[in-house]
Amino acid sequence: MFDTKRRLKVRDFDLDLKADGVAEDGTFTGYGSVFGVVDSYNEVVAPGAFADSLKELQAKGRKIPVLWQHMEREPIGAYDEVVEDGHGLKVAGRLLIDGVARAKEAQQLMQAGIVSGLSIGYWVRESSFDEKTKIRTLERLDLVEISLVTFPACDDARIEAVKMKLAHGQLPELPEFEKYLREAGFSKSQAAAVANRGLGHLLRSESEGAAASGAAKAFTSAVADFQLPSL
Repeated sequence: MFDTKRRLKVRDFDLDLKADGVAEDGTFTGYGSVFGVVDSYNEVVAPGAFADSLKELQAKGRKIPVLWQHMEREPIGAYDEVVEDGHGLKVAGRLLIDGVARAKEAQQLMQAGIVSGLSIGYWVRESSFDEKTKIRTLERLDLVEISLVTFPACDDARIEAVKMKLAHGQLPELPEFEKYLREAGFSKSQAAAVANRGLGHLLRSESEGAAASGAAKAFTSAVADFQLPSL
């Protein structure tokens, strides 16, 4: 089954730095995506999935930002090289340690082994679904950003990922939104009920046309600016 519906998604990976880690000048390399590995959502990125997006970015002369924990308001560097090889999406990043305080903090945390993950945000251009294996293959993707995260799939990064989706008018996955509500102070049962009866209904209704689209926009508008309480 072939699907061309655009969706904003987030995927997490271990940073897998070289033995010398992040350099004193703030440069580092790693993989923002790995090909052929089925994730917890039963999705797999196909080789070449980023090819068109990378060509378009190169033609525009646009660099991919290094974000901190998916927070669009906190760029801490840029990726000087983003290429596909036989293993996945290889990146060479540079933290702006001389001018951005958070970048210097990130460098020190990476050198200490505390920050250990990369997480990418992207739009799905094309995908296909195998009815037998129930695995979705992501075939064409638009790369949006690549974040440094404390741990792949860590709570704080997932919350910021949900906020990023909402800011782009997209609906998050149910597990993501439940975690978002739990962090806001809802109990496990309350979060499940709100997510399934509210977001779950919208996700099931997305294909029903303009009415569902309007409801989804109202939902994202209502929660996009929601802030977690400071304890």
